[in-house]
Amino acid sequence: MATKISPMSQVDPAARIGDGVEIGPFCVVGPDVTLGEGTKLKSHVVIVGHTQVGTNNCFWPNAVIGGDPQDVSWQDSDTEIVIGDNNCFREGVTVNRGAEKEDGITRIGNNNLFMANSHVAHNCRIFNNVILVNGVLLGGHVHIHDGAIVSGNSVVHHFSTVGRLSFISGGCRVPHDIPPFMLAAGSDNPELKTINIVGMRRAGISNSTIEVVKEAFRLLYRRNRPLHEVHQHFDETLEGVIPMELSLLLTFVENQRAGKLGRAREAVRLKPAAADAQTHSTQERKAA
Repeated sequence: MATKISPMSQVDPAARIGDGVEIGPFCVVGPDVTLGEGTKLKSHVVIVGHTQVGTNNCFWPNAVIGGDPQDVSWQDSDTEIVIGDNNCFREGVTVNRGAEKEDGITRIGNNNLFMANSHVAHNCRIFNNVILVNGVLLGGHVHIHDGAIVSGNSVVHHFSTVGRLSFISGGCRVPHDIPPFMLAAGSDNPELKTINIVGMRRAGISNSTIEVVKEAFRLLYRRNRPLHEVHQHFDETLEGVIPMELSLLLTFVENQRAGKLGRAREAVRLKPAAADAQTHSTQERKAA
């Protein structure tokens, strides 16, 4: 595949440009940038810093990727952004590279859609198949898990975690974690209204598992049952055969309640990398 670079763009000779990359007019690509095969920069795109971009990503006009973190503690070090494959960054999207915290990297997975004017701050981690709708703002160190949707003009507090297949309605201020499979709404400190049935069905989750997660929602957030009683209830009713989705939800809630201010990772923010690795390891063991 031929690589196409507009003569009206500024691409540093040291940048690593893959086959089939297309760079339209008035773009800037820095010396420490890698663009994977088939990636397209429409026009007026800036990609700088130590930024690694995978294959078949698309950047629309006025996207700025790899800018310095907006963190007063940043010491001008060689922090990074790592971006996977098949992501779409629409008009005016900004993604900052990491500050010197955690592993110093802002991470973006695969098949994500960042709609116009959304912002991903330093040290965030966006997993796969995530949608950030127009005007969404993520504070530093936010984690958005697989398949989650954050609706327009919502703001997510730093160190918050948005769980798998959760849905946050438009215009929310989100100061705490949102557990997986939940639908949250409310402009200030959004409440968990119900489970995200549509998202779960689209993800191919069985109706029987959806009913189990719905029952867990009722026990946790309508009847306010203690977590150990919820575990005991399902151990008895499901006879030890616990769906992965239920295990994921209960582990998430356990970690959240062990944290501070409704954020699991807030409790360990001085050394979040090790704690986060432990959290993911625990979730993977329980889901196995």
